[in-house]
Amino acid sequence: MSSISSAPPLGPAVARPLSLPRWLARLRPGVILAGLVIAFFAVAVIVPSLLAADNPLSINLAATLQAPSLHHILGTDASGRDLYSRVIYGARQSVLIGLGATALSMAIAIALGGLAGLAGGFVDAIINRGIEVLFAFPVLLLALLFVAVFGPSATTEIIAVGLGTAPGYARMIRGQVLAVRDSGYVESARALGHPYHRIVRRHIFPNAMRPLVVIMTLGVAQSIVWAAGLAFLGLGVPPPASEWGALLDAGRDFVTQAWWLEVMPGLAIVLLALSITTIGRYIQQQLEGGIAR
Repeated sequence: MSSISSAPPLGPAVARPLSLPRWLARLRPGVILAGLVIAFFAVAVIVPSLLAADNPLSINLAATLQAPSLHHILGTDASGRDLYSRVIYGARQSVLIGLGATALSMAIAIALGGLAGLAGGFVDAIINRGIEVLFAFPVLLLALLFVAVFGPSATTEIIAVGLGTAPGYARMIRGQVLAVRDSGYVESARALGHPYHRIVRRHIFPNAMRPLVVIMTLGVAQSIVWAAGLAFLGLGVPPPASEWGALLDAGRDFVTQAWWLEVMPGLAIVLLALSITTIGRYIQQQLEGGIAR
């Protein structure tokens, strides 16, 4: 007769403590705060009406130069327009100019830096000398020359900032391509008889372009600041645009009697640029940590 072994009685279920994902647990408060700031301005770029109900172009001469209050939390400008709404709606222009300028500068940098690093010899020498000549000029000076020739607009701002920042990125990419081109695994691929175009496609460019994630992130913040500088000098998007640099330009005549016209748009530029830089540095640390492990 076979005996049936009884299973041990089950005790009460013990609830396991909830644990955060590893990547989330490693987030510092500064990184979380930077992410929240970026998310806020992302909403302002995509759907600004969710954050600001007032029309940024609506003029109210009875409410000119009002200080921040419950009705106008950032005050009003010289035409009585709500400054908070203008900052929120201006985020789209400022961010898109920064993204466009960064994309243009990266495209130029990849073309020049990649070609110089892959070709070497005479081609590398010619491109490198040209990059060094352009790199000797300040970014703002190159941008000012371009805008002065073609006139102020959002398109010229994108092109001017993109051309001004491209030489620095091209030097970085050239150095990355040279370092990867002379690495051991590329030499092994050559020894195994792989075609050069396949080596470039599968080994050189994927590894050389890896730091571009961080560079592009930091480049967006830099481009936003440069574009705001051009607009502050009156060489950006013409009025009545609410681009942040244009808001700074419009408010500098009233800085002694309406401080908020300069402080509030400037604070938006600083917060967004600092937040993007913080996230970029965090991504760089995570990539370097992953490579080290």
